[in-house]
Amino acid sequence: MKQKEIILKNGINPYQKPSRIFSETDQLPIEVLNGNPGYINFMDAINSWQLVKELKIAMKLPAAASFKHVSPAGSGIGLPLDEKLKKAYFVEGMELSPLAAAYARARGADRISSFGDWIALSDKVDEATALLIKKEVSDGIIAPDYSVEALKILKQKRKGSFNIIKIDPDYEPDALDTRKIYGIVFEQHRNSLIPNKDLLHNILTENKNLPDEAVRDLIVSMITLKYTQSNSVCYALNGQVIGCGAGQQSRIHCTRLAGEKADLWFLRQHPAVLNLQFKEGVSRTEKDISIDQFLGNNTTAEEMKDWGDVFVNIPKRLTQEEKNDWLKNLDGVSLGSDAFFPQRDNIDRAQKSGVKYIVQPGGSIRDDKVINACNEYGMVMAFSNTRLFHH
Repeated sequence: MKQKEIILKNGINPYQKPSRIFSETDQLPIEVLNGNPGYINFMDAINSWQLVKELKIAMKLPAAASFKHVSPAGSGIGLPLDEKLKKAYFVEGMELSPLAAAYARARGADRISSFGDWIALSDKVDEATALLIKKEVSDGIIAPDYSVEALKILKQKRKGSFNIIKIDPDYEPDALDTRKIYGIVFEQHRNSLIPNKDLLHNILTENKNLPDEAVRDLIVSMITLKYTQSNSVCYALNGQVIGCGAGQQSRIHCTRLAGEKADLWFLRQHPAVLNLQFKEGVSRTEKDISIDQFLGNNTTAEEMKDWGDVFVNIPKRLTQEEKNDWLKNLDGVSLGSDAFFPQRDNIDRAQKSGVKYIVQPGGSIRDDKVINACNEYGMVMAFSNTRLFHH
């Protein structure tokens, strides 16, 4: 049953009381079907819902997002997964509907960051998707509807306390967004722009060959950036995010962070990782942590001391040369930036993670240097003339 107000146990921190969400006019467009979502849960839910709704509109496919702390750890659309990705995402042998495939992609972008995520799904949740979610550690979910069987499965999570929110898919908010900070009211026109291929026409590089797959991935990156705490840079491939650098004060740090995540995403598909032998009963979370340690450049001996409890045999870690050789196969990656690149160093870093296609607003006094860098690497870069900050 919809309400006009939902009282929360506290705000962002336990001592921030009282706390509530409410509508000043009509009833809220959401229903809590299970659990007791908190302040941050609702912030993640509302932001992530907008992302998947816009992805569905733009891509005409089911969409999913994995959110943590009001930024996406990953997002994706309902394209089939190959066998390598199924193994890397721990979904081998599972029936994957298009919606389930979308969530497997969203969760698979950065499985460490997605631990305890908030899930957003663009379509009615089916049994296949619910069975996949059942296996993951998550705080809650928002979707337009749930099948009877899916709802039954999800209500069993977290000993019956899993947060389940249903949202009216036809709800449209007012044109003006208002918030109060330190007693002062901020008001602006809502960011209703849905990034699409029209933002990709202004190609400044010598290479102007932008295939349909790159157009798709650039749109995925732009819509994801729209709901990522700025500054932010997003790498995308095959209809999903593979690395998102959020909330950095420096653009190059965004590009590096997102690139490191993209590299780890690809390294998870290395044969040495796919063939790791885990002991029976090891959880998906323990596997994720151990794989992250196995691939990490700064993993300490203390972090590895419990490997005997996880692996059948202690694996030999990949050398940096072996990693570099594997990463040379990462190619055709699309990259979006929520604001202009001020220096060419972003391009130099991006090409190391297989970036071939770029969209950014443009407008830097060094645009010519950035364009020249793209030309050196044979990249395609479009200026969208559209900043996508989110705060």
